[in-house]
Amino acid sequence: MPTLDSISLFRRLVVSWPAIIRLLLVGLAAALLTACSAVKLAYNNLPDLGYWWVDGYADLGDAQSVRLRGDLARLHEWHRVNEMPRIADLLQQIGRDTPADTTAGDVCRFFDQLRERFDAVSRQAEPGAVTLATSLTPAQLTHIEGKFDKGNTEWRRKWVAVDRAQRLERRFESTLERAEQFYGTLDARQRAVLQAGLARSGWDPMRSFTERQRRQQDLLQTLRTVSGAGGTPRPTPQQAAGLLRAYLERTARSPDPAYRTHAQTTIEENCLLYAQLHNSTTAAQRARAVDRVAAYERDARELSGAP
Repeated sequence: MPTLDSISLFRRLVVSWPAIIRLLLVGLAAALLTACSAVKLAYNNLPDLGYWWVDGYADLGDAQSVRLRGDLARLHEWHRVNEMPRIADLLQQIGRDTPADTTAGDVCRFFDQLRERFDAVSRQAEPGAVTLATSLTPAQLTHIEGKFDKGNTEWRRKWVAVDRAQRLERRFESTLERAEQFYGTLDARQRAVLQAGLARSGWDPMRSFTERQRRQQDLLQTLRTVSGAGGTPRPTPQQAAGLLRAYLERTARSPDPAYRTHAQTTIEENCLLYAQLHNSTTAAQRARAVDRVAAYERDARELSGAP
């Protein structure tokens, strides 16, 4: 079953300001890729981690900091009560399915379920996101733009300014590491499955980089509009919420049809690769993955307060 790379769906989304509203999901997924003992600690620290992440981008003022800390604490508690039981149920289903072979369609349906959870957090976080976005100053928007530029330099260095062989090796090593956290050591045949799937991938880093920059400029323009920093009258909270929702929709579904096709193809390729790798694993490796997922499920239920 698709336990390999739940965070990769979110990594394909550009790191940008609306990550504040998906931090709970991303943070949890990242925690689940570490030792089980770290899950609860990581999850319980998400409000503080979220605050410092946003502050690093926007250089918040005192009043903004107080509001954001409160909004993140409330969002975290809502997520604990409402979303963690759903995540635990999802993990339970994955654990039940893991002993059997899977298909690319099964893996993609798992990613669809993650999107649903992202949408739920987005809706809940909207009032706080609107309050923060409408309070941003021109200087803070400049600070955000500078952070984008710095991140883009690193992204280009890592993925664009290298040859295809280097990219494949980097993708192979990171995918192998995540797979072995669930299944244990992969043998030569299983590693060959990964290498062949990645070699067939049509993922284009330059196309992804162009979309990354488009989203960033789209976001900056949206924030200038909702904060009144663009020289136009500041919109009402309802109008600002609509503008932010529209931005998120353009992030989820790019206005560039060529990129949409590319992104969908990449997702489908990844789903197929993960299914092929899972189907190559032994009974012992699947049993290890079942135990791993069961431990995550126990942590999720404990965090939610559910029996």
